[in-house]
Amino acid sequence: MGEIIRTENIIRDFVLGKEIIKVLKGISISIQRNEYVAFMGPSGSGKSTFMNIIGCLDTPSGGHYFLNGVDVSKMNDNELANIRNKEIGFIFQTFNLLPRYTALENVALPLVYAGYGKAERIQRATEVLDQVGLADRIKHKPNELSGGQRQRVAVARALVNNPSILLADEPTGNLDTKTSYEIMALFDELHQKGNTIIVVTHEEDIARHTGRIIRLRDGIIESDIPNEPEKTFETYLTNLASNPS
Repeated sequence: MGEIIRTENIIRDFVLGKEIIKVLKGISISIQRNEYVAFMGPSGSGKSTFMNIIGCLDTPSGGHYFLNGVDVSKMNDNELANIRNKEIGFIFQTFNLLPRYTALENVALPLVYAGYGKAERIQRATEVLDQVGLADRIKHKPNELSGGQRQRVAVARALVNNPSILLADEPTGNLDTKTSYEIMALFDELHQKGNTIIVVTHEEDIARHTGRIIRLRDGIIESDIPNEPEKTFETYLTNLASNPS
């Protein structure tokens, strides 16, 4: 398996006028390749700030962050952008799709930045759209898709570069119950295929699909416990029967 993420005493302070706000107060974790982890915590717990650091969207005020054995905590913006594009697939609550682009074009976009030729982009984007069950929707634009289909496009876009980590921030926050279960069933399939998945969520039933739940409170780790994940597909069918709408 091997370690994919290690943080050592991560601190993040923000300056507000003359006041220093201590958001992260020394977080040390290790995540192994192919783990499926949920980060939970109330508003103000520091989970979003910590996820921004793990996603290389922000740098810590102190401590070290090793991604695939490389210390990225002291990298500059250009180096961080390169790491983000190669190593991390982002899935957001709001999908963040370009409205005038088709599903295929949205998914292929990261490959443009990575320097792939057009034929390779089309082939790879088509493959991952098929992987998430949208082979028949590749020419549809976001406004022609349901919320669940739009999130599947976002998942495909996150997968297209074969990232080391899938980082999902409240991925079911804008979805109804039935569609949320469908997306979590998809995440379970991706995990079974070897993907490392980190989910930020405030929903207990979403976190229960993962193999480990890390809870933050007031900038520190409150608990870090293994979880016996629900049998997602069976759970999905059961929940679907009880929530048919």
